[in-house]
Amino acid sequence: MDERYDIAIIGSGPAGLSAALNAKIRNKKFILFGNKNLSEKLLKAPKVNNYLGFPLGTGEELLNNMKEHIDKMGIQVVEERINNVYSMGDYFTLMVNQKMYEAKSIILATGIEYTRPLEGEEKFLGKGVGYCATCDAPLYRGKVVTIVSYTEEGEEEANYVSELAGEVNYIPMYKGDYKLNDKINIISEKPSKIIGEDKVSKLVLRDGKEISTDGVFMLKNAVPPTQLVPGLEIEDGHIKVDRKMRTNIKGCFACGDCVGTPYQYIKSAGEGNIASLSAVSYLG
Repeated sequence: MDERYDIAIIGSGPAGLSAALNAKIRNKKFILFGNKNLSEKLLKAPKVNNYLGFPLGTGEELLNNMKEHIDKMGIQVVEERINNVYSMGDYFTLMVNQKMYEAKSIILATGIEYTRPLEGEEKFLGKGVGYCATCDAPLYRGKVVTIVSYTEEGEEEANYVSELAGEVNYIPMYKGDYKLNDKINIISEKPSKIIGEDKVSKLVLRDGKEISTDGVFMLKNAVPPTQLVPGLEIEDGHIKVDRKMRTNIKGCFACGDCVGTPYQYIKSAGEGNIASLSAVSYLG
């Protein structure tokens, strides 16, 4: 880590892209974290008919327009998954596996995770359940780890963990050609609940079978906001913000689906604009 950004934006959907666009226009030093497809949700939308100035197109077409726009503005997406964000007072530290970034302000545009937590997932959080396998891998040296992944990005984490753990089980919640090393057990049956006493001891599958495991990692599209930023205030399952997209944490702003309904692209883009302008104002 050798520089501190003015703004760090987490999420590359319409909200995050709009925030980045306005940070660029206001000449701020910023970094945008996301993935190469920008927004899986928008990519898969069959049609978009309520985005002003974009009549009757597909989600993919709208996404291509957004990509062309940020490309012309010289905005790049950093393909790294932020695992934790800590407020240090007048700046934030963003943790990415073994690396860290610093920023004076942050904008959360993480979208919403549509997968409901497994039974026992929240109960055992920090007691054998985690959301970042590579971060906690050293704790499971020689032990049994089970990874439940909703995206193919989990394969890379599983391969890394298998170098340290005694045994790794991988449960893909998606279809694909799994690029996993030979040491990893692929389990096709889906999970139903996590059980244990003081900490995780087993993962129960839908067919009733039980896997003995020391740890369970749930690798989802979005890390739950309260896990991402400790102390963040939540209301009705969403990040609580005011009309300027300010959260309860000074210098932390949020926008898009993660702050509430309606889950619409034009609303997300508008909120990204507000969040970015509020961050610029906060930076003074």
